[in-house]
Amino acid sequence: MQQSAKRLMFRTTFSISKMDCPSEEQLIRSKLEGAADIQRLEFDIPGRRLHVYHMGGYDGLLAALESLRLDTKFVSSEAIGQIDMGEDRQLQSRVLWQVLAINFFFFAFEIISGLMAGSMGLVADSIDMLADSIVYGLSLLAVGGTAARKKKIAGAAGYFQMVLAALGFIEVVRRFMGHGGIPDFHTMIGVSLLGLAGNAACLYLLQRSRSREVHMQASVIFTSMDVIANIGVIAAGALVYVTGSKAPDLAVGTVVFALVSRGAYRILQLSK
Repeated sequence: MQQSAKRLMFRTTFSISKMDCPSEEQLIRSKLEGAADIQRLEFDIPGRRLHVYHMGGYDGLLAALESLRLDTKFVSSEAIGQIDMGEDRQLQSRVLWQVLAINFFFFAFEIISGLMAGSMGLVADSIDMLADSIVYGLSLLAVGGTAARKKKIAGAAGYFQMVLAALGFIEVVRRFMGHGGIPDFHTMIGVSLLGLAGNAACLYLLQRSRSREVHMQASVIFTSMDVIANIGVIAAGALVYVTGSKAPDLAVGTVVFALVSRGAYRILQLSK
């Protein structure tokens, strides 16, 4: 009997109590992305729930999730209609190219401005922008690339990101020891405000796409975290003005470099 082109699709919900940040989301994506029967993943991080749109049974999905030791429990499974993914993938690619271009532009703009202003906060934020560009590039591969290719590129990106973070930490320590002067708080605040506007534009583009795909939702979360980093650099610039010290700038640079390092570590985990 010839198999119909329209196979029965299910929406299965899992409760994952230890899924509370984008790192767990990326870990789950890496675990499930190679399954041919999975059509879509929807993450509800505040609610600690994962909705999987797939063909066939859910036993294999549950076993894969349980292997991650994130306290996964089956909630429900229901049959739904067929989902047309063609136009959605084209929209995803277009949006991801747009946000990648915005992030890479602000990476170049912020790192040049940060070096000229002597601000480690701006330099760290620029590296964070570069890290996001890498995430968006990997998300583009997720739209149509193979799992093996994605993991190979993710590994290279993770090592590159880790090296940049390490160099940043070394420079922060060097400046804590007395090298370098007080950064230009005008440049810190002005450039960070522009970066904030760029991240707001990325959030608008991502949310307007209305995509619930895992890599698109991850992109929204990473961009939201960038907004927090921008606000941190603005606050550090204000404190530099009030205190006349470079300590606030170095402190926020340390925090952002730590976030970049954590992201690099998670990417390396995914690549393996």
